[in-house]
Amino acid sequence: LKLFHRSHNQSVKAVVSTQSTGKFVKRISSQVKCFKAGFNDIIPLRSLAVFDENELEYLMCGITQIDVEDWCTYTEFKGGYSATHHVVVWFWKAVRSFDNEFRARLLQFVTGTSRVPMNGFRELQGSNGPQKFCIEKWGSNQDLPRAHTCFNRIDLPPYNDYHTLREKLRVAVECTGGFDID
Repeated sequence: LKLFHRSHNQSVKAVVSTQSTGKFVKRISSQVKCFKAGFNDIIPLRSLAVFDENELEYLMCGITQIDVEDWCTYTEFKGGYSATHHVVVWFWKAVRSFDNEFRARLLQFVTGTSRVPMNGFRELQGSNGPQKFCIEKWGSNQDLPRAHTCFNRIDLPPYNDYHTLREKLRVAVECTGGFDID
């Protein structure tokens, strides 16, 4: 039964991979090929190979100053958290303690982009249109925070102290590796 389950999961992953490649890659391959050729005329692609996607975004777009007060103002809470809950207060204390580059990385971890919209956080977009930044209570003290970029939401465990929250947040942002289908 375990072998069947593993084999079934591998089959599902293969189907999903094949379908997504067809829908998201092959359908636009000729346009991507033309874009890459034109882009390569301006900036040789081999010059960009030393950067990962996050570094490349910073290089191309720069890092704007992130207004933490604006970020706080346009944040919503779920799962029992509120603006005055001690874990949320520690979260903003940690955000304020980080330099602007790390704030941008945190923003990218949660929203998928390191950039603040032109008119501030009130115009933050999710997968279905306008979507405020959200902090939701989830997990236990041992868990790392996790992010749902489509919903601009960070699932923040109810840590027992500020230093644990700050360190777990730092590790989550620095050690993120994208997403998986599992």
